[in-house]
Amino acid sequence: MTMNRYVALLRGINVGGNKKVPMAELKSFFEAIGYENVTTYINSGNVIFDTDHSDFTNLSDALSKHFGFEIDLVIIEKSIILAIEDECPGDWTNDKDQKTDVLFLWEGYNSAKTLEELNLVPDIDTAFYTSGAIVWNIKREKQHKSRMQKGFVGSGIYKNMTARNINTVRKLAELVNQ
Repeated sequence: MTMNRYVALLRGINVGGNKKVPMAELKSFFEAIGYENVTTYINSGNVIFDTDHSDFTNLSDALSKHFGFEIDLVIIEKSIILAIEDECPGDWTNDKDQKTDVLFLWEGYNSAKTLEELNLVPDIDTAFYTSGAIVWNIKREKQHKSRMQKGFVGSGIYKNMTARNINTVRKLAELVNQ
């Protein structure tokens, strides 16, 4: 069988001292269940791995059972990470002047319609849908005017996605190519 490369993006771990998941233990867990060439990147739950399987339906439950609390995740194929990096404007960064996040969407929210539901503010927010994700950019000086700051947290969309800043996504794209 052909091995494929994936990225698992875990949601809401190691935030504010809650839902602690040591990366070494996470790596060992993925190896123990049969994934190969496993590596993690930073403490926010990014796991790169190879497998010849494409059914990940029980992975969230297995992680939750192992670590003792609910862990939601999305699995992204190598080609999708690379496409997102390729489609994102090169001058969109995450720095002191601007914020660029990639919102990876769960099934059922994975469509361009989700972007419309965000009700973004023209001339404040800039965003586009691509390959199962929404890429959102804003100048930090205008962040307080964005609807993403109010009303987004707690929404159905927020509960059905995990976000990574563009710098992290670019690094993940680099790592999947190694």
